[in-house]
Amino acid sequence: MPILEEFETEFDPDRVEKPLVAVGAKKAISYWEKEQHAHRKASLVLNLRGMVTCEADDGVWIVPPHSALWMPAGKAHSGRMSGNIECYAVFIEPELITRQPKSCATLYVSPLFRELVLRCAQSPVDAPFFDADFRILAVLLDELDAAQEVKLSFPMPKSAPLRQLAELLLKHPMDKATLAQWAARIGLSERTLSRSLLVDTGMSFGRWRRQLHVVLALQRLGDGETVQNVAIDLGYESASSFVTMFRKTLGKPPARYLMDQTYSLAEERVS
Repeated sequence: MPILEEFETEFDPDRVEKPLVAVGAKKAISYWEKEQHAHRKASLVLNLRGMVTCEADDGVWIVPPHSALWMPAGKAHSGRMSGNIECYAVFIEPELITRQPKSCATLYVSPLFRELVLRCAQSPVDAPFFDADFRILAVLLDELDAAQEVKLSFPMPKSAPLRQLAELLLKHPMDKATLAQWAARIGLSERTLSRSLLVDTGMSFGRWRRQLHVVLALQRLGDGETVQNVAIDLGYESASSFVTMFRKTLGKPPARYLMDQTYSLAEERVS
């Protein structure tokens, strides 16, 4: 199976003359980062274990375990991975894509889709594409069309002052400054900041900051950190206040949310 070395080297999926190519990473790593780049092919990153994050000009996306990140053809992005990683990248010729979003999106995918990706990743990158591969591709595309999108991104504003604010929040998510204080720091009035943020992201400041906390929390919880530690590091006075925020945002407390989304492939195979 093509594994981590394909991520670490200058592997270029656009040079592979196949309608689909898949590579995987299964290894404990402290940190791995790929600078901003783009592919002619559409791509999807399936995460089974560890922390995977993607950043583009319009947002930061987290890929929780047993979820996938969709990236349209030609979309410039950077990527980061850390922890006990198991993830797979799938590259698909853009003309085969019919229904997927025109921007990046976090998707919940079916067990069948995950098994199809694992099967594709077993094939060497330079192996011929046989009739059986085309049949697998057809089913995989059907499952991709059926995948549900989940809002697990932190929208990045377009204007320079708001971009500065987003970067400050990403660096200091525990900062409890008020909207007025943040506005003063970036040279805007409170009213202008509130209005501009709503136009750029479709969110109020409070909702936008909560969305960031959810994204960062899922990264760390997926890597095995405790709710207590995550709550403290994000600036919450107690684990219960953090859990309340999380439940209001995603409809479930963190433990239940992760349990529903990260059941193991071994259990699926036995069932």
